[in-house]
Amino acid sequence: MERFRGKKVLIVGIGRTGFSLIRFFNMIEANIRVTDIKPIFDLNKSVKKLKRIEPVPAMTFGEHRDEDFLEADVIVYSSEVKPDLPQLELARAQGKEVYSEFALGNLLCRKPIIAVCGSFGRTTVANMIGFMLKQDGKKAFVGGTSESPFIEYAMQGKSEEFDYVVVEVSARQMLKLENFHPKLVVFTNIKDHYVNDGHFTSEGEYIEHKLKIIKSLSTDDYLIVNFDTLASNVFFRNASCQTYWYSRRSYVTLGVMNEVQGTHFHNRRIHSNIHCHSEFIVSKMRIIGVENRENMLASVTACKALGVSDAAIQLCIEKFPGIPHRLEFVMEKNGVLFYNDSKAEQMDDLMKSIDAVKQPIVLIAGGKDDEETDYGKYIDDIIDRVRVLVLVGESKERMNRSIEEEAQAFLVGSFEESVLIAYQKSRTGDVILLSPGNGSTDFFRDYEERGNYFKKLVYQL
Repeated sequence: MERFRGKKVLIVGIGRTGFSLIRFFNMIEANIRVTDIKPIFDLNKSVKKLKRIEPVPAMTFGEHRDEDFLEADVIVYSSEVKPDLPQLELARAQGKEVYSEFALGNLLCRKPIIAVCGSFGRTTVANMIGFMLKQDGKKAFVGGTSESPFIEYAMQGKSEEFDYVVVEVSARQMLKLENFHPKLVVFTNIKDHYVNDGHFTSEGEYIEHKLKIIKSLSTDDYLIVNFDTLASNVFFRNASCQTYWYSRRSYVTLGVMNEVQGTHFHNRRIHSNIHCHSEFIVSKMRIIGVENRENMLASVTACKALGVSDAAIQLCIEKFPGIPHRLEFVMEKNGVLFYNDSKAEQMDDLMKSIDAVKQPIVLIAGGKDDEETDYGKYIDDIIDRVRVLVLVGESKERMNRSIEEEAQAFLVGSFEESVLIAYQKSRTGDVILLSPGNGSTDFFRDYEERGNYFKKLVYQL
């Protein structure tokens, strides 16, 4: 880190990652300027936050000026910024040090890296692996996201004491990334549709960068792959490292028991044949949903490859609560289970969540009303799966009109009342699920504030 002390640093892009970079460079007494293409009136909250920092960084908004890039010694950009931005290319041509935030984190990391890749499930798998390592007495940093950027590893008080660094890796983060050599890579899946976000010119380029990480692995490294979705992919089949697979299906019934090493689900238990045979009981698993069970299999496979103890893995299966605001287990009270799914702000997300719950559901839904949402097409499935429906927020009246008299529904005036009514109407064995299906900004700043307040109210019952 000393190599950056006192340098002129330009941070490109102001968001959560940008503020993490400011904290890092302030810590090492660099001279900071920030720049963002958005006009200043779109960044009011960020600007107010910047002005509270000591010392206040220099700022350029509404444009990227060539002189800002040429005057800087070091330039660091967030993942939202295109790496081939003309000003970045100009700086590279002039011999400036140019890094993405992820590349800078990788440059400063001296510990074994566990990279979690894939289109879905990365956050859950990364946090599960970190949880298992912690239960095994290891110290692990988990990050690589906008909420916890990779650079925050270098900001830990005694980063040299960490045993592992677990990071999520997207195709974007692989752009312009050099000398990235993880000890273990997990591939959960690759989505079957490509959304052009401006960072890639084609689906082929996107897939190429997605799979680029495999080329960095040697015979001493590990690759963990989803057998159910990626077994036919030649990149994984021909990888020059130790490859282990995981599957929600039984290798016994699939007929691949003697040819595939890894982890699978058989006779209501997780079985793994990596290094030695292990069995794990899943009946007390706290997290719910098919996707989360698949994520657990990926995490078990990774930690078995790393030699984590069976006891630590079993403890994670029983105690891991999930990711905050995503079907997160909160607590059990008098035989009633509470789950916080505040991030489910679309009706399609709500439907996935109620499908993941097997017990009778008391559902808390509603929030900021979006007149384009057609609640009617979801009502039959909600009525079929939900025993009691508690509606709150701006959308409660429209949602209630869609239900008519076909379900037991209660309209409440406040969020506090919604939690109280849900608990009063619950029975032993029920799940009280906050899965709004609507935005949070009728009562709250964002879904995180809503989810945290829900948990606070639950703990106070």
